Amino acid sequence: MTANSSPDELHQALVALRPYFLRAGRFSLLTSLLVLAPSVYMLEVYDRVVNSRNHVTLLMLTVAVLGAYALMEVLEWARSEIMRAASISLDAQLSERIFDAIFAARLQQITGGSAQPLNDFKLVRDFLYSPALLAWMEAPVALVVMLLLFLISPVLGWSAVVFAALQVAVAWGNERRSRPLLMQANRQSFTAQQHADNSLRNAEVIESMGMLRHLQRRWQETQRAILGLQASASESAGGFQALGKLLQNTLSSLLLGLGCWLLLHNRLNGGEGMMIIGSILGGRMLAPLLQAVAQWQSVIHGRDAWTRLRQLLQDVPQRSPTMPLPAPRGHLQVEQLIASAPGTRAPILQGITFTLGLGDVLAVIGPSASGKTTLARQLVGLWPPLSGTVRLDSADIHSWNKHELGRYLGYLPQDVELLQGTVAENIARFGPADPVRTEAAARAVGMHDFILGLPAGYDCPIGDDGSRLSGGQRQRLGLARALYGNPVLVVLDEPNSSLDQEGHAALEQAIRSASAQGTTFVIVTHLSGVLQVASKLLLLYAGRQQAFGPRAEVLASMRRASRPSPADATPQNSTGRSA
Repeated sequence: MTANSSPDELHQALVALRPYFLRAGRFSLLTSLLVLAPSVYMLEVYDRVVNSRNHVTLLMLTVAVLGAYALMEVLEWARSEIMRAASISLDAQLSERIFDAIFAARLQQITGGSAQPLNDFKLVRDFLYSPALLAWMEAPVALVVMLLLFLISPVLGWSAVVFAALQVAVAWGNERRSRPLLMQANRQSFTAQQHADNSLRNAEVIESMGMLRHLQRRWQETQRAILGLQASASESAGGFQALGKLLQNTLSSLLLGLGCWLLLHNRLNGGEGMMIIGSILGGRMLAPLLQAVAQWQSVIHGRDAWTRLRQLLQDVPQRSPTMPLPAPRGHLQVEQLIASAPGTRAPILQGITFTLGLGDVLAVIGPSASGKTTLARQLVGLWPPLSGTVRLDSADIHSWNKHELGRYLGYLPQDVELLQGTVAENIARFGPADPVRTEAAARAVGMHDFILGLPAGYDCPIGDDGSRLSGGQRQRLGLARALYGNPVLVVLDEPNSSLDQEGHAALEQAIRSASAQGTTFVIVTHLSGVLQVASKLLLLYAGRQQAFGPRAEVLASMRRASRPSPADATPQNSTGRSA
């Protein structure tokens, strides 16, 4: 598969929301104009009702302004709902892509392989209908208000321009001061969350060895640092917000005074009523900027979340769709494989080459740190090789779409990972559960009778990460998941590390039965029990292939290599010392 190099998926998704922004913008324009209704009502009351003393005119003007209020609220609600619909549309476009990117980043061990991008995406979605963005939508109305002020008097217009520039300077100062503090607080918060998650995952170790107070103290130190940074940012933002309000109030009073002065000198267009209108328009002109300053923290959070999401999607490009491949049969070829951990170039495996036929059972042996687990990950396509290939029926297994390939593979990692759900859901890989296949997989590992003894049988919840099961039960349930659906290739990494004698017997029987039906097995092990069911052995040492072949031949060569040759034997005297 080839990576899709189309630039900035977030920007493209935002462009697709343009119809929502246009509709919301039109509603914002109407809403902002209706805000002037009280001013018009006041002028008309002074001009028409006070002079004419006509009750009918007063009633009609009152009904009209109440209608304007009602229409304004309806438009506000409609605008908010439009932008909420935009956030739903954004979620439909990107949620699946971001979810996949998080998993890919986790597998590649790069930044973004955590729950943080999901929180970032929520921030971006929520920002679409936040007061901050809605305030910016009203910014074009400020230009209309400015034009009206210039029509009333250029003096009023230029005064408003000066104060608008000062308000922009306040917003810039707020950004310059608050952003570094909030960014640092966000980083510290993420670190604290990771620390708390790690502590919860290791609760038993922490409690048993009295580590809780030490870890709690470290977490509290981080929390205090976060609160200090947030307090500094809030104090700064509060000061700038107060300054913005001061400018808005000052401008309203200034325009009222200037309007009065211009009226006294017969330089105010529209008469004495424009003196009050000018003051109201000035305050309305600065309102969007003041609202933006008040909501600036949400702007910073949303922008930082956007930047992190964009970086994640660039680091993990979307794969282009390819032609589906035929179902594999289980023929495995490893050709001159050189592999390392993601993000590094230091080889862990070098020059690994072997071939397995249908139904072969390969046991991978060797001392610790010889590369056995890295090989297991390579065989199921989790990590990309530095060079060489792993082929399943002649197709590169790393490039194969895992959504298509997954049902033909079984994998049991060294650390068994079960998911919160029922026993049946975990065995059936959380897909549409086939009761017959689910029971067959459970019987294959000797778990059927145990499962029937659970409170709800196969529908019994297992708890978070299988917390209601013992270590051996989790391992056997993970093995049942690996065998579900009769996969053609099964890779097991230390599958017998937590098993008792009964579990060992069930494991060996499951391997024999599945291999007899054509399933190819690769088993990483330190224990000799599984060797009895292996047809072939692969010996690794320091990342290099030392031996590969039929089990009996490899074991014989290992025994010969461990015996000292006659030439190496040292004659000893009667005292037992070397001569």
